[in-house]
Amino acid sequence: MPPRSPYDDLVHPRTQKKASPEVAAERDLVVEDPSTGFVGAVVRCEKDVVHLEDRFGKVRGYPLGPGFWVDGRPVVLVRPKQAIPAGPLRSASGSTYVAGGRARVARAGRIYVEGKHDAELVEKVWGHDLRVEGVVVEPLHGVDDLPSIVRDFRPAANRRLGVLVDHLVTGSKETRIAQDVMRSGAGGQHALVVGHPFVDIWQAVKPAVVGIREWPTVPKGRPWKEGVCAALGWEDDTGYVWAQRILARVRTWTDLEPLLIGRVEELIDFVTEDA
Repeated sequence: MPPRSPYDDLVHPRTQKKASPEVAAERDLVVEDPSTGFVGAVVRCEKDVVHLEDRFGKVRGYPLGPGFWVDGRPVVLVRPKQAIPAGPLRSASGSTYVAGGRARVARAGRIYVEGKHDAELVEKVWGHDLRVEGVVVEPLHGVDDLPSIVRDFRPAANRRLGVLVDHLVTGSKETRIAQDVMRSGAGGQHALVVGHPFVDIWQAVKPAVVGIREWPTVPKGRPWKEGVCAALGWEDDTGYVWAQRILARVRTWTDLEPLLIGRVEELIDFVTEDA
């Protein structure tokens, strides 16, 4: 065997394999998975997973790391760095973020909303504020239950009740029930029922946020959510549509219609007002 040369371990520069560059998985970045040919834009990035949505609305999750292409070149997808704000931190509702603050012990007062989706949206945008103030939000599961809920709750000065109702417009069933509750005096001055004009809480999310021009009109007699999904060509699983196509795209109060924002703020102020 010939003696080794000091040049034997050298590698020609042209034969060296360059490491793929790291690219932050920022929202709307177009990424390709070359192993399957799936191409989609980043819709959200979690701790170790990036979610891509293709032009047909299909969403897939992938582990962060190598194996992706961006602009026709291999890259390593990494979690985006969170920018350090120059001024005070803001919560999703636009209020000043209370860093390191513990959740306050829940007040006796409550805010009721009409359903699970309503409660999830309020939590996503106003969750920080609600924990700081110690306010619990609960779903009604139907406005028909409102009169009995108010009677059983027995609002008082230190136990205020706020209620957010969908489709509170002239002549609607919801409006009639809300008026009956307020006229009955069951809650007195310590109960407040307010509402927004939207048929469903989905409509309170701005259309552009979910990638449509406007919310479609659904004929009377057809369930509204199912009609919307059919008109837009979305999946027939309304729970999936809400979680993945709508709620997942809401980031802050600016993604919501002002007619909802004002009512929620009004209820929080009412419930937390000193006796």
